[in-house]
Amino acid sequence: MKNQLKQVFHSPRFVIGFVIFVFMLGMAVLYPLLVPGDPLEMVASSSYPPGTYISLADTLESKQYGLDLDITATRLNKLISQEDKDAMVLWLTKYRGIAEEDIPVEDSVEMVHFWNEHYDPEVEQKGLTNAKRQYYRRLASRMATILETKDIIIATKNPETGALEESNTISFNTYTNVKDIASRRNFVLGTDNFGRDVLKELTHAVGTSLKMGLLAGVIATLIGLTLGLLSGYLGGLVDDIIMFVTNLFTVIPSFVLIILISFSVSQSARGVMLVGVIIGLTSWTWTTRSVRSQVISLRNRDHVNLSKLSGHSLPRIIVQDILPYIASYVVMALILQISSAILAEAQLSMLGLGPSTTKVATLGLMMNWAMTAQAPLAGRWWAFLPIILSIALITFSLNLMNTGLDQVFNPQLRD
Repeated sequence: MKNQLKQVFHSPRFVIGFVIFVFMLGMAVLYPLLVPGDPLEMVASSSYPPGTYISLADTLESKQYGLDLDITATRLNKLISQEDKDAMVLWLTKYRGIAEEDIPVEDSVEMVHFWNEHYDPEVEQKGLTNAKRQYYRRLASRMATILETKDIIIATKNPETGALEESNTISFNTYTNVKDIASRRNFVLGTDNFGRDVLKELTHAVGTSLKMGLLAGVIATLIGLTLGLLSGYLGGLVDDIIMFVTNLFTVIPSFVLIILISFSVSQSARGVMLVGVIIGLTSWTWTTRSVRSQVISLRNRDHVNLSKLSGHSLPRIIVQDILPYIASYVVMALILQISSAILAEAQLSMLGLGPSTTKVATLGLMMNWAMTAQAPLAGRWWAFLPIILSIALITFSLNLMNTGLDQVFNPQLRD
C-alpha cells in the first residue's frame, strides 16, 4: 500500500491535479470559516464590480489631508467613456473634416479642449437623427464644464430655521486615508444581480457542488460496482439479465433520463441532495460494463479457483479475492463519476431543472442566475467567469488525477 502511494505521488499529472483539487477544496472549507455569514445575504442593491467600497458619510467625517496633485487627467479618464471619445472623433471627422490622426485621442485633457474648440451645434449635420443631435448637445454641455474643479460645498439643515447652511467645503486636492474610514467592505469578485457577495457565494457553491458530486459519484459507483461484480463473476442468466438492463439504460442517454426525472419531481422537492441522488441513479451503466469486463478476466484466476475449492462463500470470494484487484479501477471510476456529476448538475441548472433552493448555492445555480440576469451581455464578467473557471478547475483536476492513477496502475501506460 505504501509503495503504491509512493508511485501515485510520483506521477506529475496526479500531483498537479491533486494540488488544484486541494486548493479548491481548501477554499470551500476555509473561506466560510474566515468570513462567516449567510452566502446568499443581499448586501447591495444590484450587481457591482469588484473593489473596495467605503461609506461616503464616513468619508466626510474622517480626517482630511491636503495633497498637491494634478488630478485632472485621472478624473477625465474616469469621466469620459470610450463611447464618448468615439462619438466625438466621429463627429469631428464627419462634420468638421478633421483627419482622425490630428485628434488628440490619447490625451483626455487635450481632447476636451479640442472638442470645445471645434464643436458647433449650428453646423450642418446631414444624416444625423434628432436623438443623436440631442446626444451631442448634452455631450458638449458636459465637456464645457468637465475641466472645472470647483470646491464642493457640504450643507446641513439648521434645526431652528430649517434653512441649509454651509458646514464644510471640500476641494479636489483634499484626500482621506482609507484606514481612517470605519465603514468599508471589500468585494473581491463584486456582487451579483441580487446584490450578493460573489466570492462568499462562490466558495459555498464549490463546497455544495463537491458534496453533491460526491453523493452522486458514490451512488453511481456502488450500483455499477455491485452489478458489475455479480454480472462478471456469476455469468449465465444473471449476467444476461443485468446486461439487458444495463444496455437498456445505455441506449437512452443518461442526461436525457436526468432531465426527465428532474422534470417529473416537483420543484419544491428538488433539493441539492435529491438532484445528486437522481444523477447517481442514472449514471452507473458505464461503470457496470467496465467492472464486469475486469471481473471476467479475474474469475478464473488460480487464487479465485482455490477459494471456490475451499468452499468460501460468494461474498467472501468477491470481497477478498476479486475486489482488491480492481480497487484502483473503482477509485478511478469514482473520481470520474464525481466530475461527471458536477458537470451534469451545472447543465441541469442551466436548463432550469437544477436544485430549487434559496438557502444554498451550487455552481450550476450561480451560472443560471448569471444567465437569467444577462450578465455576459452586460459585460459583468465577475458574475459568471469565476464560476466557469471553478467548474473547469474542479473537473480538470479530477480528470488529471484520474489520468495519473491510470498511468500508475495500468501497465500498458507506464513509461
